[in-house]
Amino acid sequence: MNWKIVWILLTFGGMIRKIICVNAVLIALLAAAFLVFPSLRVLADLRDDSLRGKGTPQAAWRLWRNLTPRYAAWARARAASNRAEQLSTNDVSGTEWPLFGSVFYLWGVENLQTAWEAGDHQGGGEPKGFAKDAIIAASELVVDPKQAAWVRNFYGEGYLHRDDLFYRMLVIAALASRERLLHDGVHTGLLREQVESLAQELDGSPSGLLEDYPGECYPGDVMAGVMAIKRADAVLGTDHSHLVNRELRAFTGERATRHGLPPYRAKAGTGLPASDARGCANAYMCLTAPELWPGPAAEWYAIYDRLFWQERLGAAGYREYAKGAPHSNWAMDVDAGPVLAGYGVAASAFGVGAARKNGRFDRAYPLTAELLATAVELPNGMLAVPRLLSNLSEAPLLGEAAILWQLSIQPEKGFAIKQGGRLPAYVYFVLIGMFLVGSWRILESVWTFRSARREEVEVWVPALQAVLWVGLLLGAIAAAVTSRTLLGLVLLLGAVLLPIEKKKRPPKGAEDWPEPAPVDKPADGKSPQ
Repeated sequence: MNWKIVWILLTFGGMIRKIICVNAVLIALLAAAFLVFPSLRVLADLRDDSLRGKGTPQAAWRLWRNLTPRYAAWARARAASNRAEQLSTNDVSGTEWPLFGSVFYLWGVENLQTAWEAGDHQGGGEPKGFAKDAIIAASELVVDPKQAAWVRNFYGEGYLHRDDLFYRMLVIAALASRERLLHDGVHTGLLREQVESLAQELDGSPSGLLEDYPGECYPGDVMAGVMAIKRADAVLGTDHSHLVNRELRAFTGERATRHGLPPYRAKAGTGLPASDARGCANAYMCLTAPELWPGPAAEWYAIYDRLFWQERLGAAGYREYAKGAPHSNWAMDVDAGPVLAGYGVAASAFGVGAARKNGRFDRAYPLTAELLATAVELPNGMLAVPRLLSNLSEAPLLGEAAILWQLSIQPEKGFAIKQGGRLPAYVYFVLIGMFLVGSWRILESVWTFRSARREEVEVWVPALQAVLWVGLLLGAIAAAVTSRTLLGLVLLLGAVLLPIEKKKRPPKGAEDWPEPAPVDKPADGKSPQ
């Protein structure tokens, strides 16, 4: 029996050394993938002239090619499930984001198709051909009645015929993009019916506004609905220019805020503001309005830029609340995302598209540089941080789809181009920090690997730790195979934290300075001379 115990200890002793060596390799690979590679990728992207002026950045084409097959697979799986019917109407990100993200993706592909038709073939094949499956899957997801379960709970089976502005806008936008790209005529009947009914309802509204949900009206969504109608005209051969011109009434005069900007929220009946202007809404409207009303749009962007742009703490971006607004530096909500030192995450992210649409590349360049530095693009093309900030269970690709749309937006025709802008210190700090930390972890892993092969390591309960390590590693592999990326990373991180070593105690007398040798004193007590 004693020999068996000795054999087990010796076996797991060798196993522990192997675990340490494998973990050293894994840590080096993780550091290269999550720190070194992303920082070098951004440095290469920052040399792209399309970040500073007209044109589609290479980062947008690359994101599109990496995202497209994943989006097609995710949208099909989402449509095949009953998940949407199980969600509460209060779950905004779970109900809205899967469909909003699909429209973002379709708008992004539309922009890339326009660029390709203008001669920009950086992405290789024609976008509408490569992305055909994703275009169909995304548009079918938006019009699927199961996905509209939350608005059907509000409006019943008449959800497509009164108010319900947000969802109806998404339906029109998705189907107009699909028809413009594929010309397959599959849903033109539904598209035409929705365009006509929504246009009539907006035209008949005393304020020009409609409610997204009962008691909730967001002018930014109304403006997007008007834009969707105008774009649908181009594929249906209809003409709602009179409505488009008339709808300006919903955002000006007494229906604007004290700063002259459209409000974040309004009262649909009167059109009067129910809140002040906010960054997340203004960025969205400033990239929508130029193709509807160029003159007012330019004025709105100028006001927005003056009141919401800030440069502080080494960063640059748009605030969620206007300068001087009380208690506005730290907040969090589903539309704005985190508000950090005044900076709105959504306001600054959508500010990329707003700046590009208005020809303000002096704003777009620093915003895009910060966005790319923060996104952490992995070797497989996934953007790690946007993925984490999305709803991982319901809409994991929302962030990447939104970035694709933002980076592919081009200046509105007739708008002056203003170049310039400089890299904020934040970009240098993030990129240099990621590269140095990643390089340090790789070098440390090399040292750990070499020392583990030479020295015996004492650990607590080696057999248990070895079994646990194998279980965590197998779980990480299984999670990766089943596309549960976050779970796989958590399990992998748990594995590389093992084994837990015993703390080595220094020899007695070595805890501090060496103890002085004792001195023998004479019998008379006097010190020796």
